[in-house]
Amino acid sequence: MSSESREAFQLKYQAGKEAFERGQYRLSIQQLETACALISRASRLGGEAQLWLATAYQAASQTQDAIALLQTLLKHPNSSTRQQAKRLLEIIKAPALKRPKEWMTEIPNLADLSESDAKSRFVGTQKKSKSKSADSLLVEPPDLSEVDVKENNFIWIALLAIAPILAALFVFGHS
Repeated sequence: MSSESREAFQLKYQAGKEAFERGQYRLSIQQLETACALISRASRLGGEAQLWLATAYQAASQTQDAIALLQTLLKHPNSSTRQQAKRLLEIIKAPALKRPKEWMTEIPNLADLSESDAKSRFVGTQKKSKSKSADSLLVEPPDLSEVDVKENNFIWIALLAIAPILAALFVFGHS
């Protein structure tokens, strides 16, 4: 493999992985397919690129393409690639778990709302929630006429208890 084709592979491979990580699965598939065409599919790096491609197929809901590619990777010369292909294939073929309805949150379809409906529904709600939260954060200051301001003997007792300790520290600290 020439250094130019290896560099072209690296560029396409990196672009495919980055597109996948951004959720751009169709672009990821295009980049990874190009990268796989630039390298020996039997090499370790070629196997790695094909595993990414299979994952991109799965993410783009092209499950049959992902399964077909992973099945070919089960015979790959690199043992690590074979093991990863086997794991991914098991995950893809695993039955989907049914979730209880109470675990789900239904998101309303806002596309059918007109602009005025959306404003009246959401702007009004925000104003109400702001005023409620502002009211709940305000704390009424105490009425000072009700506060007991008589002399508290606790302060004098505490000072008398601490005085010998401070004196001892002062005396022993300077010796």
